[in-house]
Amino acid sequence: MLENQEQEELTTVRVQDPRLQNEGSWNSYVDYKIFLHTNSKAFTAKTSCVRRRYREFVWLRKQLQKNAGLVPVPELPGKSTFFAGSTDEFIEKRRQGLQQFLEKVVQNVVLLSDSQLHLFLQSQLSVPEIEACMQGQSPLTVTDAILRYAMSNCGWVQEEDTRPALGARAELHGSCAGLGSPPVRSCLKPPSCWSDFGLEDNHSDSLDSPTKQPETE
Repeated sequence: MLENQEQEELTTVRVQDPRLQNEGSWNSYVDYKIFLHTNSKAFTAKTSCVRRRYREFVWLRKQLQKNAGLVPVPELPGKSTFFAGSTDEFIEKRRQGLQQFLEKVVQNVVLLSDSQLHLFLQSQLSVPEIEACMQGQSPLTVTDAILRYAMSNCGWVQEEDTRPALGARAELHGSCAGLGSPPVRSCLKPPSCWSDFGLEDNHSDSLDSPTKQPETE
């Protein structure tokens, strides 16, 4: 073996553990754990874990496309108004689609150069906070936000291969508390209320059932 042989850069990203947040309230929604492990020099933290909801994925794709120019951005799983199946099946299909989206994104050199992607994957900043950071309106730089989250222990947990379970509660937005990591107080201010942040999708993204269901955005 050659001692100077460069190590191959590998990035593993998993979308797991869909959970119902704000259960029983009018603004309930499902979010997903994003586990990332890498040896790539492109990433500030080599292991991270955050939780994101579908609406945040929609925002991320729009931002990536805006900055990528002619480079195509992978598609997200769509919103189906009429889904023939159970809620669990819908959530699982969406989880698979979100994972395929991220797997393709992190393999694209152009998309990987977008700092918004790194904040999405490796910090607990909300979308408005990410935008403020990118516009220089935050005291934190991109690297600061990622490292602060990593040092809080929120973002350093092991991947779980358990079957996704819907209905369990996560105590911290943007973290994986309750998934094997010790309870840690959020190191950054909590995310802004989504009702104050439109994403050009005012129609309800329900779980495609005739009865009222939690949002999956």
